[in-house]
Amino acid sequence: MSLDKRIKHCNGNNAIFIIKMQRKSEKNILSRFLTNSEYYFILILVSYPKRYSNMVYYFTSTVVSPPATIYMGLDKFENETLIKYGFPEDIWFHVDDMSSAHVYLRLEKNKTIDDIPPELLQDCAQLVKANSIQGSKKNNIQVVYTEWSNLKKTNDMVVGQVAFHNSKKVRTIKVEKKLNDVLNRLNKTKVERFPCLQSEREERDRLERSELKEKQRKLKEQEKLEMQQKEEEAKLRNYTTLMNAKMQSNQDAGEDSDDFM
Repeated sequence: MSLDKRIKHCNGNNAIFIIKMQRKSEKNILSRFLTNSEYYFILILVSYPKRYSNMVYYFTSTVVSPPATIYMGLDKFENETLIKYGFPEDIWFHVDDMSSAHVYLRLEKNKTIDDIPPELLQDCAQLVKANSIQGSKKNNIQVVYTEWSNLKKTNDMVVGQVAFHNSKKVRTIKVEKKLNDVLNRLNKTKVERFPCLQSEREERDRLERSELKEKQRKLKEQEKLEMQQKEEEAKLRNYTTLMNAKMQSNQDAGEDSDDFM
């Protein structure tokens, strides 16, 4: 694919890749598709990806089938973006009353917080404990967890700080000690990515709207078919009633004629 075509289709990481590959002579081609501000901002992303991108660590838990995705940000600045663009299916974990990473478990859409098995809860709790400076050194700590939708963030809070809309929805799990076998298993699946969290959330919402629209279309179609079926059944009943009435009328007429024979 030529540079012209690649730029036309570029977005996110693809745009960064193109700029890495471009020669100085190709700057004019790039400028036809991007404004100056976009061009220089992408150059900054290439030079300083950790400063301007969201670094997120992803883990895969195989204690359930299908495997579950667990993720966390690099630091408190990434936590801000994770709080803002989390999914409604996400469950948030944090060491109680201590500084720690914000660990998220992404559930399947048909699952709720009540459906999380103990083994998967333990994976999340062990990961958040291991990523707490204080918590990693202590035994018998408490880990709190709640739905992403229950996280509350206000303008007066410091970076990375959260509260809850409803404290009654916050649950706790006790972690007695560090389990190296659990952490070793999770760390073997660790993947470092620089996702556009906003784009991922927007795409998730777009797919949900599309699915809802399709369900509504099928529902209306089913309702229409049921209505047509009811109308046909009503017509059949009316026809049957009419035919029975005619048969009865003919029978009565025959009986009347017999009286005059």
